[in-house]
Amino acid sequence: METFTDVLLVTANVGSLFDNVSGPNKTVHSHKPQFIALHFQEVGGKDYMVNMGHAENFFWKIESSEEMKDFDRVCIYVDNNFQAEDSFTALGSMYFIHNTLNDIYQYDFHDKDYKAVSGHSKHVASLNGITTVEKEKFPKNFWPDFKWSRKGFMRTRWIVHNQALDLVNVHLFHDASNLIACNSSPSIYSANRKNALRYVISRISDARHPPAPFFLFGDFNFRLDALSLVQHLSTSADVQTVRKDSSDEVERIICEEKDNDHQVLLHIEEKLFAYLHQAVFRENNGRALLKYDKEVSAFYDVIQEESIQFPPSYPYSEEYSQPTQYMNTRCPAWCDRVLVSHTAQKFIGKVCFCLSLPSQHSNILIT
Repeated sequence: METFTDVLLVTANVGSLFDNVSGPNKTVHSHKPQFIALHFQEVGGKDYMVNMGHAENFFWKIESSEEMKDFDRVCIYVDNNFQAEDSFTALGSMYFIHNTLNDIYQYDFHDKDYKAVSGHSKHVASLNGITTVEKEKFPKNFWPDFKWSRKGFMRTRWIVHNQALDLVNVHLFHDASNLIACNSSPSIYSANRKNALRYVISRISDARHPPAPFFLFGDFNFRLDALSLVQHLSTSADVQTVRKDSSDEVERIICEEKDNDHQVLLHIEEKLFAYLHQAVFRENNGRALLKYDKEVSAFYDVIQEESIQFPPSYPYSEEYSQPTQYMNTRCPAWCDRVLVSHTAQKFIGKVCFCLSLPSQHSNILIT
């Protein structure tokens, strides 16, 4: 007879939020899981050199919260050593095991063996020498023309009721310029993310360790195909491309309605994406725009994804009074995802969406 375990997987980019932990705790209270995996990206926030000192307190608040009191085994991994530029990823992963859950083991990547999980294990440092976690920053020579940023992945491996599985925290590259993203289809940024994710899948599937079903969840920074989307949104508009005086470089793209007093329908700059009818991204969970969400399809040979039943997860307003409003900095997109290998698909029960933190990224969870 099969044994099933209630597992909660949560991913949250906390780059613009580092003092509020109510969202994950409320989620735990409502779903009552036995095993929880929390994957965080951009630990320490945007100004991590100043804020990283608060990292331990952030994780301690979650660990010591009332909702976590019945989880007697905890494993915490936080890469906060920003002085190690060649390896710093700003990733943080927390795992909670309920006191009713038995027969759970964690893999030691050095000894290549599983060990019983007990007590509270906390690693808040560079993570070098910690053998129950694998962490990599993407190599600098991947994209020499772009700024080397704190992007990479972090993997742990578990056995739950005799079933091995990898849980992988991922943070891929963002779109640095809305204008450059509109230049081609797919964009140069999309190509970079594709290379990075192929690298992750290759690393967690290579011959160093026995193969295992895997769950990839984090901030993939997947974006809508900007060129195709803008062409669609501006079908009935007059399009003006404004270039800088000193060069042929595009400074802004302005789409004006042909009637209605030439009202500006869409205004795009390097870090501005202002669309007049923003509700289209929220209505019916933005389903009308899913056809422009193309990046994940390149990986259907190795991964699957549950049907998306939530609106674009980025870039939400950071104002508490406007939790469902998008900022006009980027085109809304489904950046935060939960992807699973074909061999892990059979473990999935249902997918839920949670929007609870005033952050640019909403939290995505799967149970």
